[in-house]
Amino acid sequence: MKRMLSLAAMFAVLSYASPASAELKFGGDVSVRVRDEAFDAARKAQDNLYYQYRARLNVAGDFEGGYLFRALISNEAPSYPPSGGAGLPDSATRFGGAGGWQTVGYGNTELYTIGFSQLYFGRNYGDSHYLLGRLPLNSTNNPAFDIHLYPKNPLDIPTTTFNNDRLFGVNYGTKIGSGDLNAVIGVFDNLSKNDTSGTGDGLLNDGYVLVVNYKTKIGDVTLEPQVLTALNQHDTVTQTTYSTGLPFHRGIRPLTFGTNVSVPVGDVKLGFSGFRTSGHGTTPSSAIYETYAGANVDYSGYLFRIKGEYGPFLAWYDYNKTTDKSTSPTHEYTNKFLWAQYKIPAGKLSIQPTVRYLTTSDHSGVAADVNTHRLRSELWATLAF
Repeated sequence: MKRMLSLAAMFAVLSYASPASAELKFGGDVSVRVRDEAFDAARKAQDNLYYQYRARLNVAGDFEGGYLFRALISNEAPSYPPSGGAGLPDSATRFGGAGGWQTVGYGNTELYTIGFSQLYFGRNYGDSHYLLGRLPLNSTNNPAFDIHLYPKNPLDIPTTTFNNDRLFGVNYGTKIGSGDLNAVIGVFDNLSKNDTSGTGDGLLNDGYVLVVNYKTKIGDVTLEPQVLTALNQHDTVTQTTYSTGLPFHRGIRPLTFGTNVSVPVGDVKLGFSGFRTSGHGTTPSSAIYETYAGANVDYSGYLFRIKGEYGPFLAWYDYNKTTDKSTSPTHEYTNKFLWAQYKIPAGKLSIQPTVRYLTTSDHSGVAADVNTHRLRSELWATLAF
């Protein structure tokens, strides 16, 4: 309650700023949804119907001299429905609040905690800008972060779900030629626990990443090539049908590159994405990497997306294959995903039926293939303000 009163007091003071020197805007949305989740027979909880809700408040401040700040206030307290997946409570603690959604009545842990999911400030100079803080990623529409962080299974928006679609860092952008160049240096993880001589587990062991993209138009076609490269060791994550969020490989320097393309065709907006990722080397022999220390890492993978938007209808299809040669036998992970939704507007209220279908396959050539599928049928109701 004290936190909420403090926030209210801060916004009240800011709202009295002189119109000539500042402009403060509020917006957001509240949503509820019903989800039916069905799995293959290998899943312990084969079918589940549950109910979720979330609230998000956007605050935007623009000040004299080009200064600005942005904030997204939402819930990040983890609240997962029962799944039967080993290790799920630990992963829920580590990876946040599943995109801000709270599940009703799960294990008497329902607790909606309000906090700053995104909070950053900076300055706009017209043709250039800088931003500092918890920056938004827009990873739902840009699968580069999914394939970089979740190479074993980058599908069904894991960066949005488990990393809350933001990154702590600094951004600088400037106009070059006909397009805009943006660079971000951010922190994916914070693993500095020790300072053991010769192990590299001291001050600079945190997982730093450099993200560079250039957005330009050629006629009606929008191109956005980009590169994500680790500046030092960080972890990649396993996204499975159990959503455990456990590490895939630790202490490596993956490189990801590719592009997003947008093409209007009449009233239809088509999008295409293609990204490749790879990680090679040896996990450092340090206590912070636990049983992964000294492990060989050798994997590569790619992800393709085709996306279509026509009025209230949106759908995309993802295909991913990742080959992991880190151990014998070699594993090939093949994943396919379909997202389809239809938005029915009714003033500020919208109803949105949504279908999310994921299939996964693990092929090693030694044991039988492990194939799984997951179907999520959802009905969203959202009030925007």
